[in-house]
Amino acid sequence: MFEASGAGFVSALGAWRQLSGPLTDALAAAIRTAVLDGRIPVGTRLPSERSLAVTLRVSRGTIVTALATLRDSGWLHTRHGSGSAIHLPPDVTGRTAPWSTSHGAVLDLTRAVPAAPHTAYLEASRRAVQRSATLLMDAAEPDAGLPPLRELLADRYTREGLPTRPEQILVTSGARAALTLLVDDLADRTRPILVESPTYHGALGILQRHRARLAAVPVTTDGWDAAHLSHTVQAARPKLAYLIPDFHNPTGALMPPELRTAVAGLAGRHDMTVIVDETLRDLDLRVPTTPITHLAGPGVVTIGSTSKLVWGGLRVGWLRADASRVRELQLNPLQARLSPPPLEQLIACELLSDPHEMLHDRRDRLRAQRDHLATLLDGAADWSFTVPPGGLCLWLRLHDADATALAARTADLGLNLSAGPAFSADRTLTRYLRIPFTGTSEDLTRAVGVLVQAMGH
Repeated sequence: MFEASGAGFVSALGAWRQLSGPLTDALAAAIRTAVLDGRIPVGTRLPSERSLAVTLRVSRGTIVTALATLRDSGWLHTRHGSGSAIHLPPDVTGRTAPWSTSHGAVLDLTRAVPAAPHTAYLEASRRAVQRSATLLMDAAEPDAGLPPLRELLADRYTREGLPTRPEQILVTSGARAALTLLVDDLADRTRPILVESPTYHGALGILQRHRARLAAVPVTTDGWDAAHLSHTVQAARPKLAYLIPDFHNPTGALMPPELRTAVAGLAGRHDMTVIVDETLRDLDLRVPTTPITHLAGPGVVTIGSTSKLVWGGLRVGWLRADASRVRELQLNPLQARLSPPPLEQLIACELLSDPHEMLHDRRDRLRAQRDHLATLLDGAADWSFTVPPGGLCLWLRLHDADATALAARTADLGLNLSAGPAFSADRTLTRYLRIPFTGTSEDLTRAVGVLVQAMGH
């Protein structure tokens, strides 16, 4: 445990006396802010009350009251004989929404990302460090991934009905890293890449930076038009396709089994490699959840990551392909740059080896937040939507307003949202907004209030 010196503690608090309100409230607020900013590490043992009073030049009563406020709100833990140590309260560690979403200058709902499962992640990190001793004896040069993680992922696919061997798994530093590697290795400049419209804007950025020609097929909250998709494949002859069949980002649609089979058949008949993004697959919010058939076949490569189930800060992803393709990808110079550090792979091993409690908690929280958002939006004449069966966001269709203009008005009112053109290869979808339900109920209530206000302008 780190013990703060008096001078170091004062320096970490900054100009706390300039904060408004009574000194006790200002001091408590300054300590909370310093903890969240990282200036005072969690677990830091504070100097004695008498020492703090002298160092901060306030009465001991001010110190006692400020520390009592922090203790009562969960920011301080006191043990008799050991003093008081900084602690994070449950309302900070137990939330699904990233803290920065609603504690910056604006309410930022442009990113559909969850916070880490705090306790589970810290415990997994400690176990991973303990397991890392033998790794430190080796060079740990980038390769296809740590054997335990490749085995775990292969077993996961197999248990879900898609038989997989560890040599079919290539571990990457996220799903976008996997997509980057695949596009670099497989794209043919003479043939387009098939994408959905809308689609994940991060993937669009990767494809556009590669200067690929894109052929788009529409997806709505009701799903895919099978005939349109088939016609586009036959007419455009794409070399690659990038699809999100599991709780599609941003529409939330879930591709039916028969269409998955049809897509795999199209890949085989038309010399097309289908890259299937399964990043959102675990976030099934249906009650009860039912098994989802993998989109699989000889021309199919699946990619996934820990970013949505666990945390975006855990930069571990993977792809599943034929073993020969995995070996070929390892020869690509980009592969080493897109490989995650061994310790992060060990953390992923710990979290994914038994994810059921973490997954159950994440689904319950997201389901409640989705339903809260849907209730807030329901019944308005200005928009319509379908409640998504899973994923992280709701795709809102505006009846008359332009989404980009509306997003600009909400930004002026302190709410950042993503408009439809960001998810479109041709910058269309001008009547749509993506609203993540990763925020707290309070955040979502505030967001809809701002949206209603902006619509009234």
